[in-house]
Parts: sequence; structure tokens; C-alpha cells
Amino acid sequence: MSTSANPPLRIIFAGTPDFSVAPLQTLIDSQHEVIAVYSQPDRPAGRGRKLTASPVKQVALEHNIAVYQPESLRNQEAQDELKALNADIMIVVAYGLILPQVVLDMPKMGCLNIHASLLPRWRGAAPIQRAIEAGDDKTGVTIMQMNAGLDTGDMLYKIETDITQNDNAQALHDRLSQMGCDALMATLDGLQNQSIIPEKQDESLVTYAEKMHKEEAQIQWTQPAQKIIRKIQAFNPWPVAFTLYEGKPLRIWQARLLTADEQAQQAQLNPENNLPGLVIGLTKQGLIVNTADQPICIELLQPAGKKAMNAYDFAQSRNLKGYQFA
Repeated sequence: MSTSANPPLRIIFAGTPDFSVAPLQTLIDSQHEVIAVYSQPDRPAGRGRKLTASPVKQVALEHNIAVYQPESLRNQEAQDELKALNADIMIVVAYGLILPQVVLDMPKMGCLNIHASLLPRWRGAAPIQRAIEAGDDKTGVTIMQMNAGLDTGDMLYKIETDITQNDNAQALHDRLSQMGCDALMATLDGLQNQSIIPEKQDESLVTYAEKMHKEEAQIQWTQPAQKIIRKIQAFNPWPVAFTLYEGKPLRIWQARLLTADEQAQQAQLNPENNLPGLVIGLTKQGLIVNTADQPICIELLQPAGKKAMNAYDFAQSRNLKGYQFA
């Protein structure tokens, strides 16, 4: 909770998925007033395909905050509705709808976006996953003044964190979501104090975080071990990296590089077996599988139609040594 002496702001919050929940809750708990929440329309979810409210809508309703769910903000009715709220500022976090310039200009202090990267690196839809996949050693959160471009607005505040070798997309998502809360409150205080100096993005440093696709998730065993590990971590929890076992997808939830001792042991046991995708061993820790340059250890996997399980347990009823994953 902010301890700022600044007067409370009238805030519209726009967001949809889990990543948006923590910042919304932080604003609700602050001295500011969340006067309305915008979220995507309810979508079918679960086996019954029942219409389900977004995580953000659920939180808003719990706190008796008015929720608006227009299909678009490009029509006059939706724009008039938003304008009538007379907000000081609008906070946008993974909302999922394009905000036209007329909407961006409505709140007195404009619209802010919490973006899960160190802009201008990783503009776009999947900055957390792409940072891991690319092997970045750090990422963070940027609070940005929104304009009509795709994550192109002036940067107001940045906070960074290291990407560790154990980080998958879920772990990093959770950390950045909380960091975004701290950054947002600092930014609101700074804007009210007029202590923040907007910074233009350097267009020469721009990279784009393309949306994740299921087709990307298949592991290419002819790639280096480190690249495969990064894909497995980046694609956890969605869409989850997979390989083919007996013609069916075998999802790989967790894997790691071998230690130096493990590498030496496998080189001694399998001096000739270096085909990519070949299972060359099994330990209590998991399946040892060749890649283009060195073996990796698959620790957690999920056979088609079953729950995730330890790779060692999966291998107990199968003679996998010598099997080549496709």
C-alpha cells in the first residue's frame, strides 16, 4: 500500500488474465479509487465450455467495482461510456483490446501500461516466454505511457530482475506480476509529484515477442542442449514443449543440462551413441537424451492422455534405452 500524501486518483483498470490480478488488487488496496474495470467478454472455458469471467472481472466483482466488457473500444457507444467515467488515469495490463487514440486521450493523465520486459526489447504478446527462449540473462517490467503503437510509448519507470537457470515462464510471470505492482505505485507517485521524466524508446534496440503457437512447441533434437532447455522452460506452462513417442505427443515439463560428472559418466558409457533424440540412459533423476551437442536429463514429462509424472516412473514399464524420439 502506498503511503503517498498525494490525493487519490480516479482510476480505470483494464486487464483480463492472471497477470493483471496483482496490479488490480494493489490499486484496490491503495489510497486510490478504482472506479471501473474493463475486461474481455466472458469466454467458454473448461470441459463444459461454460462462459467464464476473466480473473480480473472476478476480483472486481468481489470488491463491488463496476465491470465493462465491450467487444471493441472503437464504437461510439463504448467510447461515450468510458468518457463519462471521468477518470484521472487508465491502467492497462494485458487487456487484449486495442485502445484507439481517442480512448488513450480520454483520462486526464492518459493511459499507462505495465509491460513485462525491459523495453524496447520484447515488444509484443509474449515477452516473458521470448526472453527465456532467447537466453536473456535479465528482464523486468516497464511502465509505459501508451500511444497508438504496439508498446511504442515513452517509458516512465523500469525495474529489472535476473533470469535464473531454473526460471520457467510461470515462475518468471509470477515474479514480474508482483514487481509490476511496485513499479506501478512508484510511477503513480512520481507522476503526481512530477518527478518522472519520460524516456523515448531507442528504435534501434527494438525486438518483437511474437505470440506463442502450439506448432513451435515440438522439440528439435538436432538443436543444441541449451536451446532445447530454454524452449522447455519458456513453454511451461503453455503450450508445453513436446516430442513424439510411438507417434503420440509426449510433453516435456522439466529438463536440465547434465552436470560435468554426469556428462563424463555418459561419455564413458555411450562413447558412440550420439544420435540426436536417442535415449542413452536412465537414472533416478530422469531420462538421458542426446541433443546436437550434449545429453540432457528429462525430469518431468506427460504421456498423451495422462497426468505429468517423473520421467523415471514413466520409464519403469518401458524399455526406452535406445529409443529415438522424433
